[in-house]
Parts: sequence; C-alpha cells; structure tokens
Amino acid sequence: MNYHDTEWGRPVVDNLQLFEKVCLEGFQSGLSWITILRKRENFRAAFHHFNPEEVAQFSTREIDALVLNPGIIRHRGKIEATVNNAQRYLAMQAIGENLSEVVWQYADPPADPEKPHTGEVLAQTPQSLALSKDLKKRGWKFVGPTTMYAFMQSMGLVNDHATMCYVRTECERQRATVHFPPTTRGGAVR
Repeated sequence: MNYHDTEWGRPVVDNLQLFEKVCLEGFQSGLSWITILRKRENFRAAFHHFNPEEVAQFSTREIDALVLNPGIIRHRGKIEATVNNAQRYLAMQAIGENLSEVVWQYADPPADPEKPHTGEVLAQTPQSLALSKDLKKRGWKFVGPTTMYAFMQSMGLVNDHATMCYVRTECERQRATVHFPPTTRGGAVR
C-alpha cells in the first residue's frame, strides 16, 4: 500500500532513480513486484545504490558473488544486464544524452484529471515498444516492451491509477509539471 500511495505512478525525472528502476524492473521480469520490493534494500546494497560508475566496473568475481547472494534475485543474466546497462548509461552520458530525456519522450501527455480511466489493463503499448526498441538499439538488456510498460507506469510516464483511486488526480497534477522533450511532446513514437 505504501508503495502504491507514495511511489507508483509519481513522475520521476532523476536519472539515477530512473536507472535504478530500469534495473529493478529487469530483475522483476517473470516475478511479482512484491518480491522485488521486499529485496529492494538488498539490491541497493549489492549494487552500490545503483551508482552506474561503480556498477559498470563490476568484475566477473563480483558478478559470481552476486549470483550467490540470497538477498537479491540470483539470475546471472539479469545481474550481467545490470552491469551492461550501467555501461550503456555512462555511454549515453559521454555523448551528452541523459536517461530522463530519452525515456520521457515516450510518455503519455498529461491528461484531464477528471477524464475517466478506461480501466483497461495493458501489458504493453506502442510507446513501451518504441522505448524498448530505443534502449535495445543503445545496447540495453532486459528492457522488453512489457518490462518497459511496467517501468513507465511506476515512474509516472503514464498514469494507470484507476479513475476512483484517490491518488490518480494528484499523480496527474504532478505529471503536468514535467518538462517533455520539445520535439516529441506528448508521447510521440519515433
């Protein structure tokens, strides 16, 4: 409940928070989100609070140790993907790009807070597919369209709170304050 009330669907533009969430959503793939939430602090400790500079330099020995760490999801592919994604994050920075601007160009535009939510539960959207393709083209791993839609929901790029949910309107007001990249404002798909 606390995660729903205070985090899920709230717009996040901080690059490091977005990086952490991409990684955690990758670990969640095939599992329930509550499993990740229960282990989130362990993940933060194991991955140096998702500091890309540190994670990008993890050695094979460090990866082997993480595979044995019962406090996290011990999936070698997901661990290696996190190291890879830290390297991709730094490569983006090196050419003047930032994760926030890249992901927010795929966001839904702020909606009328009074407009009813359709109630339809989606696994992916054209925007999540486009974001997935964009990140994969940049070399990111474990960023499929379903994983990216869950990421978009949790980071406020879309507002999937139900119409009667008491935080829906507040989340939409917060989303209206986010600066969308000017060339693609409103979730345009490349």
